[in-house]
Amino acid sequence: MSMNEPITVLIVDDHAVVRRGIRALLEAEGDFQVAGEAGSGGEAVLLAADLAPDVVLMDLVMPEMDGVAATRLVKQQSPRSQVIVLTSYHEDEHIYPAVRAGALSYLLKSVGLEELTEAIRKAARGEAVLHPHVAARLVQELHGASQETRLLYAALSEREREVLRLIADGLPNAQIAERLVISERTVKSHVNNILGKLQVADRTQAAIFAWREGFAHS
Repeated sequence: MSMNEPITVLIVDDHAVVRRGIRALLEAEGDFQVAGEAGSGGEAVLLAADLAPDVVLMDLVMPEMDGVAATRLVKQQSPRSQVIVLTSYHEDEHIYPAVRAGALSYLLKSVGLEELTEAIRKAARGEAVLHPHVAARLVQELHGASQETRLLYAALSEREREVLRLIADGLPNAQIAERLVISERTVKSHVNNILGKLQVADRTQAAIFAWREGFAHS
């Protein structure tokens, strides 16, 4: 991208008012060109494949296909496009999957106009920007597993670790059984053992544990 070419942006949000507001703000800046708008994750993937924008502003929580799945597919369809998550959510269960799916930057919708436009300019150069709260959580949680969590993970058998990785990939028990060529009943038994050993309440928390501590598939 030359210095004189505008930065092309695809805006993805299921609220038309939000899309129009962002479009107006960006078009007033002068160095951006809104290449398109998508109201759903599926539409975002199609438009990204067609337009190959420099930057995709991605909402996370949308019906049918959420922003995490859309980010993963956008990066497959248009690897050159940089994805900035722009969301109201800063909980761990939103941050880690988005980053793992290929999002470069993660901003909250409370961000100021200057911060947003600067993040887009940086993304076009391949530079990441993380909201301070998100950055703090990532640094804190991804700095390496603590001794305690390593001990919890060490208690898992090799088979249980593989089941945990597949849980973190979002696979239900039936697909895990198919993948590992074992019965669904056996999978359920492994899942129960995993929850007990990791001291978590459900499979979502087990998945978050795997993402957070770097034990999931890369």
